[in-house]
Amino acid sequence: AEKATHGQAASYVAGGTDLYPNMKRRVQTPAHLIDIRGIPELGQLETLSDGRLAIGACVTLTELIRHPAVSKGWPVVSHAAALISTPLLRNMGTIGGNLLLDTRCNYYDQGYEWRKAIDFCMKKDGDICWVAPSSPRCWAVQSSDLVPVMVALDASMRFEGPDGARTVRARDLYLNDGIDFLAKRPDELLTTVEIPPLDRARASYQKLRRRGSFDFPVLGVAVWARMNGGTTVSEARIVIGAVGSAPLVSDEAAGSLVGKQLSDEAIDEATRIAARPAKPLDNTDFTIGWRKDMVPVYLRRALESLR
Repeated sequence: AEKATHGQAASYVAGGTDLYPNMKRRVQTPAHLIDIRGIPELGQLETLSDGRLAIGACVTLTELIRHPAVSKGWPVVSHAAALISTPLLRNMGTIGGNLLLDTRCNYYDQGYEWRKAIDFCMKKDGDICWVAPSSPRCWAVQSSDLVPVMVALDASMRFEGPDGARTVRARDLYLNDGIDFLAKRPDELLTTVEIPPLDRARASYQKLRRRGSFDFPVLGVAVWARMNGGTTVSEARIVIGAVGSAPLVSDEAAGSLVGKQLSDEAIDEATRIAARPAKPLDNTDFTIGWRKDMVPVYLRRALESLR
């Protein structure tokens, strides 16, 4: 009702660990905040009868890390959540907030006066993308740790709004545009995240960042594979985060692993294929060339951990 009353002038908030800093920098300026932490259903976490894990959007990252059902049945989710930010912020931040995280850029994540000094940018108050000045679109980068993991696990998101409820696959939710980066309607609320059972499949997540804590990923690689007889890959998924406005899903690289064991040669081929379309830009930490060089390195680490 509150969202219907205030429309675009209102934002939902739970932990607020991304929204509040953005409001301080005046890159997000809602006139009204709608606190959703008091909705009991959004704080639930349970294993459903068909084996899926259902996580309410307001479940905190700390709860996600510590819950025995998650750490036992989906350890890659607990692992990725534990790499996010710091303990204090994980106590406040929620899975919903991390999955709907605003895209980031060195020219956007600055205070108002700093942005004003460069005549702002396309994502907020300006009309040019300083990362690629001749480009007609914004190149702010998707920097969530959980997004590539959820795409690799083939998770789905349930949204509710004035037009009813709908479910969206994680790989279909994220759009390759720094401004319009979500296939989510403004009046919709993320209520639940559902993850299929691993069912003897294996998954891994590797994160690159400057410091060992707090920092957003400069590169995040998630992999998932199911084995026949424990050694031969029958199905695989490879997802690369923090190199574009949407996670990069490398179906070609994943397909190259099918029917093979995870040998050095098979992993070499998959890393070469996956690294080709990964083209980070100058919008976050480290140099562009080095970040691109790290894609096959971190993908190799992730795939080797599945052996």
